[in-house]
Amino acid sequence: MNDFAILTNRKRAIIALVHSIVFLGIAAAGFASRKNGILHGNAPQGDFILVMIYLTVTSILAWLVGVSRCARERVYFALCACSATFGLLRTSLGDSALPIAQAMRVAMLTSAVLLGLWIVRSHSRPAAETVVSE
Repeated sequence: MNDFAILTNRKRAIIALVHSIVFLGIAAAGFASRKNGILHGNAPQGDFILVMIYLTVTSILAWLVGVSRCARERVYFALCACSATFGLLRTSLGDSALPIAQAMRVAMLTSAVLLGLWIVRSHSRPAAETVVSE
């Protein structure tokens, strides 16, 4: 039930958590900039690159959801994948077509950070020590 396939140890869980925290910060900062969307024309070259990055990240995260074993791990990667998908939609369609996208990115990543903390904590618990009776 608690057999992790990817986040198998504390180090991996911390690395995943740090990534989630960094991307949460980036997503929160995204509220300051407005996206017109590449489908509406006049998009900067960086937005086309960003779409390719989002496609790659979303695909990898969706694959990680598929190979995850336990529910906590699967939900963690699903939240991250949903966040990347909302970023992809926001960059492609723009804020006017999907105004909730940025808020959903932040909500998904906030949830992923909280779940990531729980996963790290589960790896941090000391193993039950056997008491040797004399």
